[in-house]
Amino acid sequence: MLPKPSSISIIAPMNNQSVSLHWADIYADKIIREKGPKDHYTCASGITPSGTVHIGNFREIISVELIVRALRDKGQNVRFIYSWDDYDVFRKVPKNMPRPEVLATFLRKPITLVPDTTGAWSNYAEANEKAVEHLLPVVGIEPEYLYQAQRYRASLYAQGMRTALEHKDEIKAILDTYRTSPLPDDWYPVSVFSNFTGKDNTTILGWDGEWAVTYRDDDTGQEETIDLRTTSAAKLPWRIDWPMRWAHEGVDFEPAGKDHHSEGGSFDTSKHVVKVFGAEPPVSFQYDFISIKGRGGKISSSSGEVISLPDVLEIYTPEVTRYLFVGTRPNTEFAISFDLDVLKIYEDYDTTERIYFGVQEANEKRQAKEKRIYELSQVKDIPTEISYQIPFRHLCNLLQINGGDIDAVISSLDGITPGQIDRLRQRCVCAWNWISQFSPEEFRWVLRSDHDPVMELEESEKKAIGMLFEVVSRLDEYDEKQLAEEIYAIAKDCELDAPHLFKVAYGVLIGKERGPKLAGFIKTCGKEKVLPILRRYI
Repeated sequence: MLPKPSSISIIAPMNNQSVSLHWADIYADKIIREKGPKDHYTCASGITPSGTVHIGNFREIISVELIVRALRDKGQNVRFIYSWDDYDVFRKVPKNMPRPEVLATFLRKPITLVPDTTGAWSNYAEANEKAVEHLLPVVGIEPEYLYQAQRYRASLYAQGMRTALEHKDEIKAILDTYRTSPLPDDWYPVSVFSNFTGKDNTTILGWDGEWAVTYRDDDTGQEETIDLRTTSAAKLPWRIDWPMRWAHEGVDFEPAGKDHHSEGGSFDTSKHVVKVFGAEPPVSFQYDFISIKGRGGKISSSSGEVISLPDVLEIYTPEVTRYLFVGTRPNTEFAISFDLDVLKIYEDYDTTERIYFGVQEANEKRQAKEKRIYELSQVKDIPTEISYQIPFRHLCNLLQINGGDIDAVISSLDGITPGQIDRLRQRCVCAWNWISQFSPEEFRWVLRSDHDPVMELEESEKKAIGMLFEVVSRLDEYDEKQLAEEIYAIAKDCELDAPHLFKVAYGVLIGKERGPKLAGFIKTCGKEKVLPILRRYI
């Protein structure tokens, strides 16, 4: 399933200047309109690093980054924050994590207190955070990171927690509106990690009306009174924490997934709770789920059946990865493909690029649409020249002819400019990863060598291969069409059906019954590679 194209059109305003109706620009205008003129706008995203950050999580952060770009393109100052909710509870050991029995002993503790069982980082949360942080700049995303464990432990939110306690009844009434059964009367809008066990198995016993909160450790029965201004143990539950931070950071825009945006979900409650903290809810939209299509081979993500950004970047260049999200409305579910759709996606991206550079004609509406998609798909600066336009499938064939040698492939191509080499090399890496790991079996082949057994051929078949040898020895005299005509002539002279000769030729050259179009394949390989293989049958 290919991504559905973004709905973009052109309208003519009073000043006769074109206006992009790409969804990112629409939401940027909405933010400016609803939040009014400001010194800067704050756009926020975030996730709990409770396991491998998967490509669905990435959809949120790139959606925010696209809004940030759209605002900046309109001349606005933007603060782009990404919150690591690493003071959340460690509730479940993800699949395939190293030493799960060790991780299981840290359940119900904050994830920053869980060890990184790979030994590479100081804790479990940091391991998942750094895996994302080092890679996001590769796709042009560089937010300001906020680590919520640090902020809570530094009592940065002490006033926020006190405000929640002061408005306990009001918050409870809001939450109860969306619950099937009301919260108990002794409910408090704060939670505590026990200083005795480190776990959140605690009960709030009371609040003194100012800064002191008393709790009981339900595992040990011990009690303690803490001061919100100095403690590192207290935090707000999610449905109160989220709106408190909207107010604290002055968030103007933050999207949320389908689950949070559902009726009665956390966004529904938070847009009311935020008013308790003296603020208004941010502009938002719902983004839909992402599925994976044609994912074969290894599952590399440590949490099991999870596809992460590194997995996608194995197959798609950073620009094409961005293109998948830029050209799809956030509220549209789509599949990231690892199967034959990969060829079509690269073809679509190349079409967009050709239209941007004026190499391919398009009407005014289509041109404006594709130009904006191309701009937002670039990692940083927009290239000053078009990339070396080589079809992905043809590139895969060239790589197989050269045994995956990227330098050999690049050196075999004509007309490459210095400014195109890096992008072409990236595409070669992705093409080789795809053809060797994810492509259908019929797409994969290796040119025969002296070490491979010789096929048994009938006399007529040997004669045909011999004639093909003579034609290939004069390969420079033919273009692809002429060579195809010669191959059909050989089949006729040897009283063979053309499909049968193709089957024999593929068997001789790559050991398979089918392969790329024969004439074009031979021209691409060149006589230096083909003649030694054919000579074995003469």
